[in-house]
Amino acid sequence: MSNTPNRASNPPGKPRRKDISLDLPTARQMLPLVKSIVSDIVTSRLALNKLTPEQERLERHRRDLVWQERQRRYQVGEEISAAERSLHTAVTELNTLGVNLIDDEFGIVDFPTKINGRSAAFNWKLGDDGVAHWHYSGEEQRRPIPSDWESASASATPIRFRGQP
Repeated sequence: MSNTPNRASNPPGKPRRKDISLDLPTARQMLPLVKSIVSDIVTSRLALNKLTPEQERLERHRRDLVWQERQRRYQVGEEISAAERSLHTAVTELNTLGVNLIDDEFGIVDFPTKINGRSAAFNWKLGDDGVAHWHYSGEEQRRPIPSDWESASASATPIRFRGQP
């Protein structure tokens, strides 16, 4: 007999996430919103990368700090908490859209899709003009989207999001 309790594969209160597969026109229509969210993520990550070493330094010397440094120590803690909340909120927004964050420092995201029956993703990086790359799941190499996919997506019916005319 095992001491391990029996557990459901999907614990109560956690809904199963449906596998999302986005087509190229949909990924491109989502890009303005995704770009804004990713920009927030990169800004939060930069703030955390800047503040964390300062917090560690202040924490190491906390017993020897003068009043202004003690005050700064508390302020840095508050700024880190705010940046962490902002980062968490933005990542949650991306997940809600079905977009996967790959790198929070460089702003790289994947729009999951299926290509030739295999799991794949359209890939976008902050600073790119648009969604112009893809890769199969498990691959890191970004491949340019073939021109015949461009013409096929141009004839597709555009998908509208709530709130868009």
